[in-house]
Amino acid sequence: MELGRFGIWTFDFEDQPASVLRDSVRELEELGWPSIWIPERDGREALTHAGFLLASTERMAVVNGIARIGSRGARWTRGAALLLADAYPGRHVLGLGFGGARPGVKPLEAMNDYLDELDTVTSANPLPAVPIRRLLAAYGPKMLELARDRSEGAHTYHVPVSHTAQAREVLGEKAFLGVEHAVLFETDPGKARGIAREHLHGYLRSEYNVAKFLRLGYTEADLDGGRGSDRLVDDLVFWGDLDTVTAKLRGHLDAGADHVGIQVIGVEPGESAMPHWRRLAESLLPG
Repeated sequence: MELGRFGIWTFDFEDQPASVLRDSVRELEELGWPSIWIPERDGREALTHAGFLLASTERMAVVNGIARIGSRGARWTRGAALLLADAYPGRHVLGLGFGGARPGVKPLEAMNDYLDELDTVTSANPLPAVPIRRLLAAYGPKMLELARDRSEGAHTYHVPVSHTAQAREVLGEKAFLGVEHAVLFETDPGKARGIAREHLHGYLRSEYNVAKFLRLGYTEADLDGGRGSDRLVDDLVFWGDLDTVTAKLRGHLDAGADHVGIQVIGVEPGESAMPHWRRLAESLLPG
C-alpha cells in the first residue's frame, strides 16, 4: 500500500467543524503527509468521514483506523467502500475492527462472519477499477493470522516495538503492517508521564487491552490499576524532544512495520496539533 513510511493518526478531527477539518487536512497534504488515519469513536460515522477527507484532498490516502463492524451491517460497509474505491482510486483503505467489548460476542468469530458477508453480498453497485483495500485491527496471533489471510494486513494500536516484531513474524513478509504510536513533545519526565497516564488510563483498564499487555510480558504491577508503570508508559508513549521521539518511531520500522501512524497527544482542548505535525513533517518526510 502506498501510505508512506509515516502518516498522521488522529482523534482531533472529531472535534473540528467541517470548514476547519477541510483546511487542516489540506495543509497536511501540502506538508507532504501521504496518509491520514481516522478512528470511529462515538461521533462521526467512519465512511462518511473518510469520504469528506478524500473529497477535501487530491493525493492523500485516508485510512479508517478503524471502522467498527458493530456499527453497520456488512452490506452497507461494502456499498460505501465500493463508492469510495470508485471515486478515489487507490486512496481509501477500509480498516475494520471489532471496536470494543460486546457481551457474548467473540471478536475473532464476529470478524470472520463479517468478512464472509462482505465477500458474498451482491448489489447493483459497479465494481471499481481499483479494488477495495482493507486491513484488520489485530493484536493476538489468531487475529493477525486472519488479517494476513483475509485482508492486505494488520493495523495495531498502542503496542510497544516488541509487539511489532512479533506481529511481523505472524504476518510473514508480504502482508502490510501499519502501527499507530502516540507521541508527546514534553521533556520533563514527571509531566510527560502524567500526561501519558491520563491518555492511557482507559486502555489500561479495558479487558482486551489488559489481555494484550499481559500477553506481551507486562505484569499486573505494570498495569498498576490503570495507572501504568514507568516502563509500560514509556513503551506506549514516546515522549521527549523531536530527535528522541523520531528515533523511537523509527524503531517500529526496524522491527518490521511498513508504516507508522503518529498520534500526537498532550494538545490542550481547542488547540490544534498542527504545529507538531509541521515539525514532524520536516523531520520524517522526504524533502
